Amino acid sequence: MRAPSPLTRRTLLAGTTALALALTATPATAGAPPSPRRGSLVLIGGGLKDDNTQVYGEIIKRAGAADARIGILTASSLPASQDPEAADPDKCSNSACNGAYYANLFKKHGAADAQWIPIDLDHIANADSDQVVAQINSMTGFFFGGGDQYRYVTTLLHGPAHTDSKALATIRAKLAAGAVISGSSAGAQIASGPDMVTGGDSYRALRDGSTPGYFDDPTRLGYLPQGGFGLLRSGLIDTHTGTSGREGRALRLAADTGHDRVYALEENTAVVVDNPGTDHEALRVLGPQGLAILDLDHARTDSTAKGWSLTGARYTYLTDGDHYDARRRTARPAPGKTPLIPRSTQPVPANNDVFHSVDNPDANPYSLRATARQLAETRTQHTATATTFETCPRFTVSLTKNPGPTSWTSIPGSAQSIIGLGIAIKGP
Repeated sequence: MRAPSPLTRRTLLAGTTALALALTATPATAGAPPSPRRGSLVLIGGGLKDDNTQVYGEIIKRAGAADARIGILTASSLPASQDPEAADPDKCSNSACNGAYYANLFKKHGAADAQWIPIDLDHIANADSDQVVAQINSMTGFFFGGGDQYRYVTTLLHGPAHTDSKALATIRAKLAAGAVISGSSAGAQIASGPDMVTGGDSYRALRDGSTPGYFDDPTRLGYLPQGGFGLLRSGLIDTHTGTSGREGRALRLAADTGHDRVYALEENTAVVVDNPGTDHEALRVLGPQGLAILDLDHARTDSTAKGWSLTGARYTYLTDGDHYDARRRTARPAPGKTPLIPRSTQPVPANNDVFHSVDNPDANPYSLRATARQLAETRTQHTATATTFETCPRFTVSLTKNPGPTSWTSIPGSAQSIIGLGIAIKGP
């Protein structure tokens, strides 16, 4: 079976206006997770490849290794009733066939068992079924597939009250007892606490700001004030970051909503979170790309008639094996990585599309990361600038080296992990 295809955005319930109004209610205790927790999270930024034994193996190991039993949730996919190819196992892309796809993958990677949990837009009542709860209780780990995170809200949480279904309450209890909860793309996004992003691109986010709600326009920066399941609350979560140039939208949303950190996940790469929601919360990166941490603890913003600007934020990019202490806001390198001594005398190349615009036919993914690494490698520049592809208005991003090491590496001369570059965004 092929991997699930990307899903187009669509309104899930009634009109967008009515939905946006419903989303703004924020009960103080909605979705509050138990504490402390013994379990862990494995969150992937999307694009998880079938042969990523490193990430699948980590999930399975944390679920009990050879005894692992993985519950697959794919309610973020279209239900079979809305999939015109539902009857074709080679073309279908609905919750049931995607659930079977992931169940087979986990078994191939060594899980003792993997089962689809039959909750989706066709089976919302199953989220409060005692039979489904019994199935969930028999699992030792869980995987949430990609699609549209708002479908998880619709199926596993109860309406404007945003209270847990029996199924979600049971999954929370399993996490507290030591289970692993994993997810990719929307399945990682739904772990968010308040102000979960629902869509938007970086340029329009910088130009227009954010709006609470869920919108058919994929370029409009929307967010859900109540958030997702609240499994990881020490920062906002974004996914597909480098491939879709989402750093700009992540910074704008965090600034607009008063958050001081974003975990910006990359494709085919996981962040493993131990002790989530406690003072001992610790993160580790696993995979071929990385985790961008956007720190706004000392950031300032300004809005004028000419546009929006941000100063005082920091950009850190961690790669395979690196660790991050969420409480102390400190990172340490993977074994074998050492501080990079910059030796290049080449200037940082011009970058006229820092957020990988969909309107640029020559756009390159991981554009901001590329400029950050080039700055870390050179000893002749303290600051590098890059601009948006769009020009009405054009935004300029500045990256600045701070005292101390700016990069770790295990390859001489190559910047892999980036440590605490200053990042600022300025309008015209």
